[in-house]
Amino acid sequence: MSPASTRASTTVDARTSVTSPISPSPSSPPPSTPGAPDAPDIPSAPGGADSRMSPGDPRFRRTSLALFLAGVATFALLYSTQALLPLISGDLGVSAGDASWTVAAATGGLAVFVLPMSALSERYGRRTVMTASLAVAVTVGLLVPFAPSLGALVALRALQGAALAGVPASATAYLAEEVRPRALVTAIGLFVAGNSVGGMSGRVITGWVAQEWGWRVAVGVIGVLAVACAVAFRLLLPAPKHFRPGSLRPRVLLGTVRDHLANPLLRRLYAIGALFMTVFGGVYTMIGYRLAEAPFSLPQGVVGSIFLVYLVGTVAASASGRLVGRLGRRGALYAAGGTTAAGLLLSLAGSLPLILLGLVLITGGFFTGHAVASSAVGRTATRGRAQASALYQSAYYVGSSVGSTVGALAFHSGGWSGTVGVGLVAVAGVVTITVLGTRAARVERVERRGLAPA
Repeated sequence: MSPASTRASTTVDARTSVTSPISPSPSSPPPSTPGAPDAPDIPSAPGGADSRMSPGDPRFRRTSLALFLAGVATFALLYSTQALLPLISGDLGVSAGDASWTVAAATGGLAVFVLPMSALSERYGRRTVMTASLAVAVTVGLLVPFAPSLGALVALRALQGAALAGVPASATAYLAEEVRPRALVTAIGLFVAGNSVGGMSGRVITGWVAQEWGWRVAVGVIGVLAVACAVAFRLLLPAPKHFRPGSLRPRVLLGTVRDHLANPLLRRLYAIGALFMTVFGGVYTMIGYRLAEAPFSLPQGVVGSIFLVYLVGTVAASASGRLVGRLGRRGALYAAGGTTAAGLLLSLAGSLPLILLGLVLITGGFFTGHAVASSAVGRTATRGRAQASALYQSAYYVGSSVGSTVGALAFHSGGWSGTVGVGLVAVAGVVTITVLGTRAARVERVERRGLAPA
Protein backbone atom coordinates (compact mmCIF):
# COMPACT_ATOMS: atom_id res chain seq x y z
CA MET A 1 0.00 0.00 0.00
CA SER A 2 1.19 3.52 -0.66
CA PRO A 3 1.67 5.88 2.28
CA ALA A 4 -1.43 7.16 3.97
CA SER A 5 -3.43 5.58 1.17
CA THR A 6 -6.95 4.30 0.93
CA ARG A 7 -6.97 4.08 -2.85
CA ALA A 8 -3.79 2.49 -4.08
CA SER A 9 -1.61 -0.44 -3.26
CA THR A 10 2.01 -0.07 -4.22
CA THR A 11 4.96 -2.40 -4.18
CA VAL A 12 8.48 -1.22 -4.78
CA ASP A 13 11.54 -3.28 -5.52
CA ALA A 14 15.13 -2.36 -4.81
CA ARG A 15 15.21 -0.30 -7.98
CA THR A 16 12.16 1.72 -6.93
CA SER A 17 9.76 -0.10 -9.22
CA VAL A 18 6.16 0.80 -8.54
CA THR A 19 3.04 -1.05 -9.62
CA SER A 20 -0.11 0.66 -10.79
CA PRO A 21 -2.98 1.37 -8.42
CA ILE A 22 -5.30 -1.55 -7.88
CA SER A 23 -8.34 0.51 -8.72
CA PRO A 24 -8.85 3.98 -10.15
CA SER A 25 -9.33 6.82 -7.72
CA PRO A 26 -11.63 9.79 -8.15
CA SER A 27 -8.73 11.75 -9.65
CA SER A 28 -7.60 8.92 -11.90
CA PRO A 29 -10.12 8.21 -14.66
CA PRO A 30 -8.95 6.44 -17.81
CA PRO A 31 -6.74 8.60 -20.03
CA SER A 32 -9.39 8.63 -22.72
CA THR A 33 -11.73 10.70 -20.54
CA PRO A 34 -12.91 13.71 -22.55
CA GLY A 35 -11.02 16.83 -21.61
CA ALA A 36 -8.19 14.94 -19.93
CA PRO A 37 -5.10 16.96 -20.76
CA ASP A 38 -2.36 14.47 -20.03
CA ALA A 39 -0.74 11.94 -22.29
CA PRO A 40 -1.95 8.41 -21.65
CA ASP A 41 0.15 6.17 -19.50
CA ILE A 42 0.80 3.79 -22.39
CA PRO A 43 3.66 3.19 -24.85
CA SER A 44 3.69 5.40 -27.90
CA ALA A 45 6.42 3.81 -29.98
CA PRO A 46 5.55 1.57 -32.92
CA GLY A 47 5.30 -2.11 -32.13
CA GLY A 48 4.21 -1.50 -28.52
CA ALA A 49 7.68 -0.60 -27.20
CA ASP A 50 7.70 1.87 -24.33
CA SER A 51 9.49 4.95 -25.61
CA ARG A 52 9.61 6.72 -22.27
CA MET A 53 12.96 7.39 -20.62
CA SER A 54 14.66 5.12 -18.11
CA PRO A 55 18.06 5.11 -16.33
CA GLY A 56 20.83 4.40 -18.81
CA ASP A 57 19.06 6.30 -21.59
CA PRO A 58 21.08 9.39 -22.65
CA ARG A 59 17.81 11.37 -22.66
CA PHE A 60 17.22 10.38 -19.04
CA ARG A 61 20.64 11.71 -18.07
CA ARG A 62 20.06 14.97 -19.95
CA THR A 63 16.63 15.35 -18.41
CA SER A 64 17.93 14.66 -14.91
CA LEU A 65 20.72 17.22 -15.28
CA ALA A 66 18.41 19.82 -16.84
CA LEU A 67 15.81 19.56 -14.09
CA PHE A 68 18.55 19.38 -11.46
CA LEU A 69 19.77 22.78 -12.73
CA ALA A 70 16.21 24.11 -12.81
CA GLY A 71 15.88 23.06 -9.18
CA VAL A 72 19.16 24.79 -8.34
CA ALA A 73 18.02 28.04 -9.93
CA THR A 74 14.55 27.88 -8.36
CA PHE A 75 15.66 27.31 -4.78
CA ALA A 76 18.69 29.62 -5.01
CA LEU A 77 16.41 32.48 -6.08
CA LEU A 78 13.47 31.59 -3.88
CA TYR A 79 15.48 31.60 -0.66
CA SER A 80 18.22 34.05 -1.64
CA THR A 81 17.38 36.42 1.24
CA GLN A 82 16.89 33.79 3.96
CA ALA A 83 20.49 33.64 5.19
CA LEU A 84 20.71 37.44 4.94
CA LEU A 85 17.79 38.38 7.18
CA PRO A 86 19.92 39.73 10.05
CA LEU A 87 21.78 41.99 7.58
CA ILE A 88 18.54 43.10 5.91
CA SER A 89 17.08 43.89 9.35
CA GLY A 90 20.07 46.05 10.20
CA ASP A 91 20.36 47.79 6.83
CA LEU A 92 16.67 48.63 6.48
CA GLY A 93 16.01 49.13 10.19
CA VAL A 94 13.26 46.51 10.47
CA SER A 95 12.50 43.66 12.87
CA ALA A 96 13.13 39.96 12.29
CA GLY A 97 9.42 39.44 11.68
CA ASP A 98 9.30 42.20 9.05
CA ALA A 99 12.46 40.95 7.33
CA SER A 100 11.05 37.41 7.19
CA TRP A 101 8.43 38.71 4.73
CA THR A 102 11.15 38.77 2.05
CA VAL A 103 11.04 34.97 2.26
CA ALA A 104 7.31 34.57 2.92
CA ALA A 105 6.38 36.85 -0.01
CA ALA A 106 8.39 34.75 -2.46
CA THR A 107 7.02 31.43 -1.27
CA GLY A 108 3.53 32.90 -0.99
CA GLY A 109 3.68 34.19 -4.57
CA LEU A 110 4.70 30.76 -5.73
CA ALA A 111 1.91 29.11 -3.76
CA VAL A 112 -0.73 31.40 -5.29
CA PHE A 113 0.45 31.13 -8.90
CA VAL A 114 1.49 27.50 -9.12
CA LEU A 115 -2.03 26.36 -10.08
CA PRO A 116 -2.52 28.96 -12.87
CA MET A 117 0.97 28.11 -14.16
CA SER A 118 0.06 24.43 -14.22
CA ALA A 119 -2.96 25.30 -16.39
CA LEU A 120 -0.70 27.13 -18.83
CA SER A 121 1.62 24.12 -18.93
CA GLU A 122 -1.32 21.89 -19.89
CA ARG A 123 -1.99 24.10 -22.89
CA TYR A 124 1.44 25.33 -24.00
CA GLY A 125 3.73 22.55 -22.77
CA ARG A 126 5.85 21.82 -19.71
CA ARG A 127 9.18 22.86 -21.23
CA THR A 128 7.79 26.13 -22.60
CA VAL A 129 6.31 27.18 -19.26
CA MET A 130 9.43 26.22 -17.29
CA THR A 131 11.62 28.19 -19.71
CA ALA A 132 9.43 31.29 -19.52
CA SER A 133 9.19 31.06 -15.73
CA LEU A 134 12.94 30.92 -15.27
CA ALA A 135 13.47 33.77 -17.74
CA VAL A 136 11.16 36.11 -15.82
CA ALA A 137 12.45 35.01 -12.42
CA VAL A 138 16.13 35.58 -13.24
CA THR A 139 15.29 39.00 -14.71
CA VAL A 140 13.57 40.00 -11.47
CA GLY A 141 16.50 38.51 -9.57
CA LEU A 142 18.82 40.99 -11.23
CA LEU A 143 16.55 43.85 -10.06
CA VAL A 144 16.23 42.74 -6.41
CA PRO A 145 19.60 44.22 -5.31
CA PHE A 146 18.36 47.70 -6.25
CA ALA A 147 15.21 47.63 -4.09
CA PRO A 148 15.16 50.99 -2.22
CA SER A 149 12.96 49.89 0.70
CA LEU A 150 11.52 46.86 2.45
CA GLY A 151 8.19 47.35 0.67
CA ALA A 152 9.84 47.36 -2.75
CA LEU A 153 11.98 44.37 -1.81
CA VAL A 154 8.95 42.37 -0.65
CA ALA A 155 7.04 43.28 -3.84
CA LEU A 156 9.90 42.14 -6.08
CA ARG A 157 10.26 38.93 -4.10
CA ALA A 158 6.52 38.22 -4.46
CA LEU A 159 6.80 38.75 -8.23
CA GLN A 160 9.83 36.49 -8.34
CA GLY A 161 8.01 33.74 -6.47
CA ALA A 162 5.02 34.02 -8.82
CA ALA A 163 7.32 33.65 -11.82
CA LEU A 164 9.11 30.66 -10.34
CA ALA A 165 5.77 28.88 -9.89
CA GLY A 166 5.99 27.52 -13.42
CA VAL A 167 8.94 25.26 -12.59
CA PRO A 168 7.49 23.06 -9.84
CA ALA A 169 4.08 23.22 -11.54
CA SER A 170 5.51 21.60 -14.66
CA ALA A 171 8.57 19.56 -13.67
CA THR A 172 6.79 16.67 -11.94
CA ALA A 173 4.20 16.47 -14.73
CA TYR A 174 6.97 16.42 -17.35
CA LEU A 175 8.68 13.55 -15.56
CA ALA A 176 5.44 11.62 -15.03
CA GLU A 177 4.80 11.78 -18.79
CA GLU A 178 8.30 11.22 -20.13
CA VAL A 179 9.85 8.78 -17.61
CA ARG A 180 8.89 5.13 -17.10
CA PRO A 181 7.03 4.47 -13.84
CA ARG A 182 9.88 2.32 -12.52
CA ALA A 183 12.25 5.28 -12.59
CA LEU A 184 9.82 8.01 -11.50
CA VAL A 185 10.77 8.13 -7.80
CA THR A 186 14.46 8.26 -8.75
CA ALA A 187 13.90 11.02 -11.33
CA ILE A 188 11.85 13.17 -8.96
CA GLY A 189 14.39 12.52 -6.23
CA LEU A 190 17.10 13.99 -8.46
CA PHE A 191 14.95 17.07 -9.11
CA VAL A 192 14.42 17.49 -5.37
CA ALA A 193 18.19 17.02 -4.91
CA GLY A 194 18.66 19.99 -7.25
CA ASN A 195 16.35 21.97 -4.97
CA SER A 196 18.58 21.15 -2.02
CA VAL A 197 21.76 22.13 -3.88
CA GLY A 198 20.14 25.39 -4.95
CA GLY A 199 19.00 26.14 -1.43
CA MET A 200 22.45 25.35 -0.05
CA SER A 201 24.50 27.21 -2.66
CA GLY A 202 22.28 30.27 -2.48
CA ARG A 203 22.64 30.55 1.28
CA VAL A 204 26.35 29.71 1.48
CA ILE A 205 27.34 32.02 -1.37
CA THR A 206 25.23 34.89 -0.08
CA GLY A 207 26.63 34.44 3.42
CA TRP A 208 30.26 34.87 2.42
CA VAL A 209 29.66 37.51 -0.26
CA ALA A 210 27.47 39.55 2.09
CA GLN A 211 30.14 39.45 4.80
CA GLU A 212 32.49 41.34 2.47
CA TRP A 213 30.22 43.40 0.22
CA GLY A 214 26.75 43.45 1.78
CA TRP A 215 23.47 41.70 1.12
CA ARG A 216 22.68 43.55 -2.11
CA VAL A 217 25.78 42.30 -3.89
CA ALA A 218 25.10 38.83 -2.50
CA VAL A 219 21.61 38.54 -4.01
CA GLY A 220 22.98 39.95 -7.28
CA VAL A 221 25.52 37.13 -7.44
CA ILE A 222 22.71 34.61 -6.97
CA GLY A 223 20.85 36.25 -9.86
CA VAL A 224 23.84 35.74 -12.16
CA LEU A 225 24.19 32.10 -11.03
CA ALA A 226 20.51 31.52 -11.79
CA VAL A 227 20.91 32.98 -15.29
CA ALA A 228 23.62 30.40 -16.05
CA CYS A 229 21.48 27.55 -14.71
CA ALA A 230 18.45 28.70 -16.72
CA VAL A 231 20.38 28.82 -19.98
CA ALA A 232 21.89 25.37 -19.40
CA PHE A 233 18.45 23.98 -18.50
CA ARG A 234 16.93 25.13 -21.78
CA LEU A 235 19.80 23.70 -23.83
CA LEU A 236 19.74 20.32 -22.09
CA LEU A 237 16.06 19.45 -21.59
CA PRO A 238 14.80 17.13 -24.37
CA ALA A 239 11.66 18.07 -26.26
CA PRO A 240 8.67 16.19 -24.81
CA LYS A 241 7.36 13.21 -26.75
CA HIS A 242 4.28 12.32 -24.72
CA PHE A 243 2.72 15.70 -24.02
CA ARG A 244 -0.76 16.34 -25.44
CA PRO A 245 -2.15 19.88 -25.19
CA GLY A 246 -5.21 20.26 -23.03
CA SER A 247 -7.93 22.82 -22.65
CA LEU A 248 -7.65 26.16 -20.88
CA ARG A 249 -11.40 26.26 -20.31
CA PRO A 250 -11.99 27.10 -16.64
CA ARG A 251 -14.77 24.52 -16.41
CA VAL A 252 -12.45 21.70 -17.44
CA LEU A 253 -9.63 22.86 -15.18
CA LEU A 254 -11.90 23.36 -12.18
CA GLY A 255 -13.34 19.90 -12.73
CA THR A 256 -9.85 18.41 -12.71
CA VAL A 257 -8.93 20.27 -9.52
CA ARG A 258 -12.19 19.19 -7.89
CA ASP A 259 -11.48 15.55 -8.75
CA HIS A 260 -7.99 15.76 -7.23
CA LEU A 261 -9.28 17.35 -4.04
CA ALA A 262 -11.92 14.59 -3.80
CA ASN A 263 -9.16 11.97 -3.65
CA PRO A 264 -8.36 11.18 0.03
CA LEU A 265 -4.84 10.01 -0.82
CA LEU A 266 -3.97 13.24 -2.63
CA ARG A 267 -5.45 15.34 0.17
CA ARG A 268 -3.25 13.58 2.69
CA LEU A 269 -0.16 13.97 0.52
CA TYR A 270 -0.85 17.70 0.13
CA ALA A 271 -1.18 18.09 3.90
CA ILE A 272 2.01 16.11 4.52
CA GLY A 273 3.97 18.31 2.12
CA ALA A 274 2.66 21.48 3.77
CA LEU A 275 3.49 20.27 7.28
CA PHE A 276 7.01 19.15 6.40
CA MET A 277 7.66 22.53 4.78
CA THR A 278 6.28 24.35 7.82
CA VAL A 279 9.06 22.77 9.86
CA PHE A 280 11.73 23.52 7.30
CA GLY A 281 10.64 27.09 6.63
CA GLY A 282 10.54 27.99 10.30
CA VAL A 283 13.88 26.39 11.19
CA TYR A 284 15.92 27.79 8.32
CA THR A 285 14.37 31.25 8.45
CA MET A 286 15.31 31.73 12.09
CA ILE A 287 18.52 29.71 12.49
CA GLY A 288 20.57 32.66 11.21
CA TYR A 289 19.26 34.89 14.00
CA ARG A 290 19.97 32.27 16.64
CA LEU A 291 23.56 31.71 15.52
CA ALA A 292 24.28 35.43 15.01
CA GLU A 293 23.18 36.23 18.57
CA ALA A 294 24.93 35.43 21.86
CA PRO A 295 26.25 33.03 22.99
CA PHE A 296 27.37 31.98 19.48
CA SER A 297 27.76 35.40 17.77
CA LEU A 298 28.93 33.82 14.51
CA PRO A 299 29.93 36.10 11.60
CA GLN A 300 27.70 36.20 8.53
CA GLY A 301 29.98 34.03 6.38
CA VAL A 302 30.03 31.26 8.97
CA VAL A 303 26.24 31.50 9.42
CA GLY A 304 25.83 31.10 5.67
CA SER A 305 28.12 28.07 5.68
CA ILE A 306 25.74 26.35 8.09
CA PHE A 307 23.58 25.77 5.03
CA LEU A 308 26.13 23.28 3.73
CA VAL A 309 23.94 20.93 5.73
CA TYR A 310 21.72 21.01 2.63
CA LEU A 311 24.11 18.46 1.11
CA VAL A 312 22.45 15.98 3.44
CA GLY A 313 19.17 16.81 1.72
CA THR A 314 20.75 16.12 -1.67
CA VAL A 315 21.78 12.64 -0.55
CA ALA A 316 18.49 11.97 1.26
CA ALA A 317 16.34 12.98 -1.73
CA SER A 318 18.44 10.92 -4.14
CA ALA A 319 18.22 7.88 -1.85
CA SER A 320 14.48 8.19 -1.20
CA GLY A 321 13.66 5.60 -3.84
CA ARG A 322 15.81 2.97 -2.12
CA LEU A 323 14.25 3.83 1.23
CA VAL A 324 10.77 3.34 -0.21
CA GLY A 325 11.95 0.01 -1.59
CA ARG A 326 12.89 -1.14 1.90
CA LEU A 327 10.17 0.38 4.05
CA GLY A 328 7.33 1.17 1.68
CA ARG A 329 6.01 4.68 1.31
CA ARG A 330 4.26 4.84 4.66
CA GLY A 331 7.34 3.44 6.39
CA ALA A 332 9.52 6.04 4.68
CA LEU A 333 7.19 8.81 5.86
CA TYR A 334 7.32 7.51 9.44
CA ALA A 335 11.12 7.43 9.23
CA ALA A 336 11.24 10.96 7.80
CA GLY A 337 8.93 12.33 10.51
CA GLY A 338 10.84 10.62 13.32
CA THR A 339 14.18 11.86 12.00
CA THR A 340 12.87 15.43 11.72
CA ALA A 341 11.47 15.37 15.27
CA ALA A 342 14.73 14.03 16.68
CA GLY A 343 16.62 16.83 14.93
CA LEU A 344 14.29 19.48 16.32
CA LEU A 345 14.78 18.24 19.88
CA LEU A 346 18.55 18.01 19.43
CA SER A 347 18.70 21.59 18.13
CA LEU A 348 17.56 22.83 21.55
CA ALA A 349 21.01 22.00 22.94
CA GLY A 350 23.35 24.83 23.84
CA SER A 351 26.27 23.17 22.04
CA LEU A 352 27.03 24.22 18.45
CA PRO A 353 28.04 20.68 17.32
CA LEU A 354 24.74 19.30 18.66
CA ILE A 355 22.79 22.07 16.93
CA LEU A 356 24.52 21.19 13.66
CA LEU A 357 23.70 17.51 14.15
CA GLY A 358 20.09 18.51 14.78
CA LEU A 359 20.06 20.47 11.50
CA VAL A 360 21.47 17.42 9.70
CA LEU A 361 18.59 15.28 10.97
CA ILE A 362 15.96 17.93 10.22
CA THR A 363 17.28 18.38 6.69
CA GLY A 364 17.55 14.67 5.94
CA GLY A 365 14.08 13.97 7.30
CA PHE A 366 12.49 16.86 5.43
CA PHE A 367 13.95 16.09 2.02
CA THR A 368 13.12 12.40 2.37
CA GLY A 369 9.51 13.16 3.26
CA HIS A 370 9.20 15.71 0.46
CA ALA A 371 10.62 13.37 -2.20
CA VAL A 372 8.37 10.49 -1.12
CA ALA A 373 5.19 12.59 -0.96
CA SER A 374 5.76 14.48 -4.23
CA SER A 375 6.57 11.29 -6.17
CA ALA A 376 3.40 9.69 -4.76
CA VAL A 377 1.37 12.60 -6.15
CA GLY A 378 2.91 12.18 -9.61
CA ARG A 379 2.19 8.46 -9.58
CA THR A 380 -1.36 8.69 -8.21
CA ALA A 381 -2.76 11.17 -10.74
CA THR A 382 -3.07 9.62 -14.20
CA ARG A 383 -4.74 12.69 -15.67
CA GLY A 384 -4.38 16.38 -14.88
CA ARG A 385 -0.91 15.62 -13.54
CA ALA A 386 0.17 19.25 -13.69
CA GLN A 387 -2.84 20.27 -11.58
CA ALA A 388 -2.18 17.44 -9.11
CA SER A 389 1.45 18.52 -8.80
CA ALA A 390 0.43 22.18 -8.61
CA LEU A 391 -1.92 21.55 -5.72
CA TYR A 392 0.89 19.76 -3.89
CA GLN A 393 3.32 22.58 -4.59
CA SER A 394 0.76 25.17 -3.54
CA ALA A 395 0.22 23.41 -0.21
CA TYR A 396 3.97 22.94 0.13
CA TYR A 397 4.80 26.60 -0.30
CA VAL A 398 1.89 27.74 1.83
CA GLY A 399 3.59 25.61 4.48
CA SER A 400 6.84 27.44 3.81
CA SER A 401 5.20 30.85 4.18
CA VAL A 402 3.41 29.77 7.36
CA GLY A 403 6.60 28.28 8.75
CA SER A 404 8.61 31.42 7.99
CA THR A 405 6.04 33.78 9.50
CA VAL A 406 4.86 31.73 12.48
CA GLY A 407 8.38 30.55 13.17
CA ALA A 408 9.55 34.17 13.32
CA LEU A 409 6.71 35.15 15.64
CA ALA A 410 7.43 32.16 17.88
CA PHE A 411 11.13 33.06 17.94
CA HIS A 412 10.33 36.66 18.86
CA SER A 413 8.10 35.59 21.75
CA GLY A 414 9.78 32.40 22.98
CA GLY A 415 13.22 32.21 21.43
CA TRP A 416 14.48 29.14 19.60
CA SER A 417 12.34 26.81 21.73
CA GLY A 418 9.25 28.59 20.31
CA THR A 419 10.36 27.86 16.74
CA VAL A 420 11.07 24.24 17.67
CA GLY A 421 7.62 23.96 19.24
CA VAL A 422 5.99 25.02 15.97
CA GLY A 423 8.05 22.40 14.16
CA LEU A 424 7.12 19.59 16.55
CA VAL A 425 3.42 20.35 16.16
CA ALA A 426 3.82 20.11 12.37
CA VAL A 427 5.69 16.77 12.62
CA ALA A 428 2.96 15.43 14.89
CA GLY A 429 0.51 16.33 12.13
CA VAL A 430 2.52 14.34 9.56
CA VAL A 431 2.57 11.26 11.78
CA THR A 432 -1.13 11.56 12.61
CA ILE A 433 -2.13 11.81 8.94
CA THR A 434 0.01 8.80 8.03
CA VAL A 435 -1.43 6.75 10.91
CA LEU A 436 -4.98 7.58 9.84
CA GLY A 437 -4.14 6.59 6.27
CA THR A 438 -2.65 3.31 7.47
CA ARG A 439 -5.81 2.46 9.41
CA ALA A 440 -8.06 3.39 6.50
CA ALA A 441 -5.97 1.23 4.18
CA ARG A 442 -6.41 -1.76 6.48
CA VAL A 443 -10.17 -1.26 6.55
CA GLU A 444 -10.27 -1.08 2.76
CA ARG A 445 -8.20 -4.26 2.50
CA VAL A 446 -10.60 -6.10 4.80
CA GLU A 447 -13.59 -4.81 2.83
CA ARG A 448 -12.04 -5.95 -0.46
CA ARG A 449 -11.50 -9.43 0.93
CA GLY A 450 -15.11 -9.53 2.13
CA LEU A 451 -16.36 -8.61 -1.35
CA ALA A 452 -14.09 -11.07 -3.12
CA PRO A 453 -15.96 -14.04 -4.71
CA ALA A 454 -15.81 -17.29 -2.73
